This record gives sequence, C-alpha cells and structure tokens, in this order.
Amino acid sequence: MITRLAFLVLTVSFLTCTEIQGQTKTDSLLKEILNDIQDSTTKSALNILDQHRIQIIYTQIDRDKKEKPSFTNYHFNVAPDLYFNPASMVKMPLAFLSLEKLQEMNKPGVNKNTRMKYDSSYERQVAMTNDSSAENSFPSIAHFIKRAFLISENDPYNRMYQFVGQEQINKKLIKKGYTSTRITRQFMGYTEEQNRHTNGIQFLDASGNATYVQAPKYNTDSFQFPSPILIGNAHINREDILVKAPFDFTKHNNMSLEDMRKMIQSVVFPKSVEKKSRFNLTEEDRLFLLQYMSQYPSETNYPKYDSELFYDSYVKFFFGDSSHKIPSHIRVFNKVGWAYGFMTDVSYVIDTKNNIDYMLSATIYVNSDGVVNDSKYDEETVGFPFFDKIGRAIYTYELSRSHQHKPTLVNPVKVYEKRDPSDKRPTIKQADN
Repeated sequence: MITRLAFLVLTVSFLTCTEIQGQTKTDSLLKEILNDIQDSTTKSALNILDQHRIQIIYTQIDRDKKEKPSFTNYHFNVAPDLYFNPASMVKMPLAFLSLEKLQEMNKPGVNKNTRMKYDSSYERQVAMTNDSSAENSFPSIAHFIKRAFLISENDPYNRMYQFVGQEQINKKLIKKGYTSTRITRQFMGYTEEQNRHTNGIQFLDASGNATYVQAPKYNTDSFQFPSPILIGNAHINREDILVKAPFDFTKHNNMSLEDMRKMIQSVVFPKSVEKKSRFNLTEEDRLFLLQYMSQYPSETNYPKYDSELFYDSYVKFFFGDSSHKIPSHIRVFNKVGWAYGFMTDVSYVIDTKNNIDYMLSATIYVNSDGVVNDSKYDEETVGFPFFDKIGRAIYTYELSRSHQHKPTLVNPVKVYEKRDPSDKRPTIKQADN
C-alpha cells in the first residue's frame, strides 16, 4: 500500500512524472498502486501489455469547502489509437442519445415509457411489437435501457440504434467532442449497407393507435476508417471456418477509453464537463439512467432475471469476487462490455459509509490462443480476476487517501426497486448478451 507521504510526493511530481511513450500515457501514481498488487495472474497480465492491450484510467474526486467536485485522471498505458473492441459499451451512449432524442422531439404523449412498434422495412430487418419481459408486455425506450444496463442484453441496443439512426448517432457524438467514437454496426450480423438502414417505428397510445410515426431511415454519410486494424493470428469467419489470418476490426464500432469515461462523468456529474459534451437530459431521465446503471437484477421486477445466474456483481467487474455480493454501502454506476476476448468496465463508485467516491475505467484483451471469434477466451482465468484485483486495489487506496475536505456523500438514487416476493412468475434464465 502506498503511504500518505508517498502519495503527497507522487502528487507534487505528477506534472513532471507523467511518462509518455509515443502516444501512450502512464502516470506514476497509478503505476505504483498497480505494482502493489500481489496476485500473480494480474501481475503477469500487467507485465505483458502488448499481448493484453491493457488500458486503465483512475479518476480521483476531491471537493472544496462547498463540496464542489474536481477530477484528476491518472493513466496506465492509455493510447487513443490502441484499439479494443468496445462490444456492449456502445449501449451506453445509445441509451443517453435515445433519451436526448425523446427530449428534443418534444412530442405530446411520446416519452421513454411510451409503447413502441418496430416495422421491418428493409432486408433482414426484424419487426417488434411485444416485449414479454416488460410489465405491460410492450417495447419502450425505458425498458430497452433497463435491459441494456441490468445484464447488458443485445437487442435493446439494436432497437435504440434503430430509433436514433446511424447518421445522428455519429453526428451527435462528434459534435459533443467524442471524436474517437464511431458506431456503425448493430449486433445483427448485418452488412455495411444493411446497417445504414433503420426500421420504421411507431409510438402508440394505450389503445394501440399511432401518436407518432418515424419513417425508415438511411444514412448517406461516408465514414473515415483508420488504417487496417488486424488482431490475432487466425479467426473463425461467418461460415464457421477457421481462417489462418488476423481478424479485421477496421470497420467495427470504436470508442476510446477516455470517451467512455467522460460519457459516464457527463451523466453522473453533468456540470463537471463542458456544456457541449453533455447529453440533453431532464433531471428525471438522468436519475432514471443512474438507477439502472447501479440497480441489481435481484432488485428488479421487470425484467425478472434469475438472481442466481444474474447475480449482483454480474456486470460489476471491479467487485467481482466469488461471493458475487457488493456491500450495501457501495453502489457502482457503470457499463461493461465483453466480446472477441476484449473486456471493458467503466465505473463510478460511491461508498456512503466511508464517504469516498471515484471513477475507474479499464480494458483488457484475454485471448491467449490468438484465434478471434472462436468463443474460447481467458475471461474466467485472467479477465475477471484482473478486474477484481485492480478494482480492490483502487478501492483500498481510496480508503487510505487523505482529502483536504472530507465530504458527506449521498447516493443520487434515493430508492431502488425491491423484488416482489409474492410474484410467482418464472425468472428469465437465458438472454442474448
């Protein structure tokens, strides 16, 4: 553990001890904290950065006398051009943009809870008229957001992508300053051309009558893709055939770890980021997001996920020990993603008992056999232990860190749901995530 004296020395020397190798940024304080981790698996991963493509950002939060927060970011091997597949992390900005679009549409009778109907208006598109996991059995933006955050289901992302539209997704994120983010693909196995088309959508009243109709969209904008991003030494193609060549991620979705971190900060602490980088959300919608970014499946009635399979820390990688439990005084507001051997978690953590809060963002690649898309990854043996150990290291460090002004912290979410014990409906045991 780093002593408080060591912390002061490191803090004073922060501006001069930042190490930049090419475009890679590593800060002394975070490096020292990571060096104190004793777990051999995590140490090994941290020593093989080229293989694991690890990036970490630790954000300290300090407050002045008026409890106004300030933020200091510490980096480990962070590089904007070090590609990792964002996987389900793209669900986070789509949730934010969906609520923003509803706010800007300003249509009477159309809000996040309004019943929706999705048409099929182009090849391979899938219609949607019902959602059996919702209390009223109908799709809605609110229910998509619940499913996307609670256990990271995939179809809600597709439906929010279809609602916002490929063109507006990318234009809005670039305008907000999230310039490393490029979202071009649904999780449907579509071609580039098919991803440019989005379904026609209707918002319906209680009687099933359309109150607002969104016509099918087509994105005519071009994309500027980077130089080829080739990863691995072999891959399984769409025909389930082994190809002895790297997997091409060039035209896949892309988000930098810094963009992800800033997006979460913009929702948890809107005033802490420049105005252009915020999402246009009502306070009610912002708190709705915070609730489902931090609520557990075991607390949720709709959807009614099986609590043994989808346990409290199921999508809370930084508190993922074998107990699967998180202390009641800690809440984690986050989003995770995992696919192709890439694992990512971007979190805001608050401990209302010890009055500490901080942000932690990390990504790792765990694919020791080098074959991409074979569903054989080292998540259990390397990935989950890595997140748990660095999560515990940062949390322990925060417990010992001195603050000039110790805050009295309150969870912004006042009330979470409670599972109804009298509800005899079967639980959901399988989900596409």
